[in-house]
Amino acid sequence: MSHVKAGGTAKNVKDSPGQRLGVKLFGGQSVRAGGVIVRQVGETKQAGPGTYMSKNFTIHAAKDGVVGFREVKTRRFTGKTARRTQVVVE
Repeated sequence: MSHVKAGGTAKNVKDSPGQRLGVKLFGGQSVRAGGVIVRQVGETKQAGPGTYMSKNFTIHAAKDGVVGFREVKTRRFTGKTARRTQVVVE
């Protein structure tokens, strides 16, 4: 038999590293084709002209140019309009 009493289990001790999300290049900065502009979870920012969105919602530059941001109105599924930031490369 064991001579040490049961210590129980440790709960809520797991911790995962941060995902390094956010805007990587800001307005007015130059970008090369394929460069990462925004890393995000879900479509909080939209891909506009000169950009494309990958499978995990990361926005990349489709061509060389200068990064810009603009506000656009987007229709939601319910018919309500919401303001979204659109990322463009010009």
